[in-house]
Amino acid sequence: MELLCLFTHGFPSLGIKEISAMLNLPKGTVHGFARTLLNTGFLQQNPETRKYQIGMRIYELGAILAGTLDVNQKATRPVQELAKRTRLVCHIAIWDGDSALVTLNVDPRFNPKSVYQMGPRVSAHCSAVGKALLAYLQPQEIKTYLEQCKLARYTSKTIIRKEQLLKELEEVRLRGYAIDREETMLGLTCIGAPILGRGGLLVGSISLSGSSDRILGKQKTGLIKELLETAGEISRSVGYSLASLELPPPQKSGKSRRDEVEGGFPFLRRPS
Repeated sequence: MELLCLFTHGFPSLGIKEISAMLNLPKGTVHGFARTLLNTGFLQQNPETRKYQIGMRIYELGAILAGTLDVNQKATRPVQELAKRTRLVCHIAIWDGDSALVTLNVDPRFNPKSVYQMGPRVSAHCSAVGKALLAYLQPQEIKTYLEQCKLARYTSKTIIRKEQLLKELEEVRLRGYAIDREETMLGLTCIGAPILGRGGLLVGSISLSGSSDRILGKQKTGLIKELLETAGEISRSVGYSLASLELPPPQKSGKSRRDEVEGGFPFLRRPS
């Protein structure tokens, strides 16, 4: 398993000598491992360079996983409809280890029955899907993330201070959605919302991506409404219900929070 995990975007092909050095194992041992993985389809070998690459069996397993994930199955139709209505790229992501893993992409420029794609792995601190996930993790999980993960800078707008990120996550919880303000790529803005399941537990997140002018322009309010309603629809389909949650007190308007969210999706504080 460690051998397979050596292959990355930066190292798509590796030879026996390289693998041996990286694993600190004898070449003969590495050759035996590689031969077994080759015979079972988990690795493939370039006939010219003799170097190894990830095999098609792993791609097949990834496709099976993406196609059988409950959140993907429940989200496919709503996500397709959201992408079609907004003409924006829509993503579904789940929390995996210390980052957001995109498991479903739908691009409105194409009209496939369904589009599954494992990856890419997205940094949580600067992406809309990532911040929507981070904000709804348990406090200890957020603390562990901040202690173990470096907040890398991708653009001049990327949040790299932990205190600023914590404040941002609190704002996400208060308004119910996250914003990536050109933090991963200049000119690209995303809005994301959590997908909650039974008992308000985090299941995944959903986002819309497009140009900054489009996302933050005149259509901003409408796009946010569309996103939240779709997040609510998916959440209800994976087991979320208002009855299981502890609702905040009434707002200044005198309307209860339940009244305000009955027609859409309640992004509420996690039940204590």
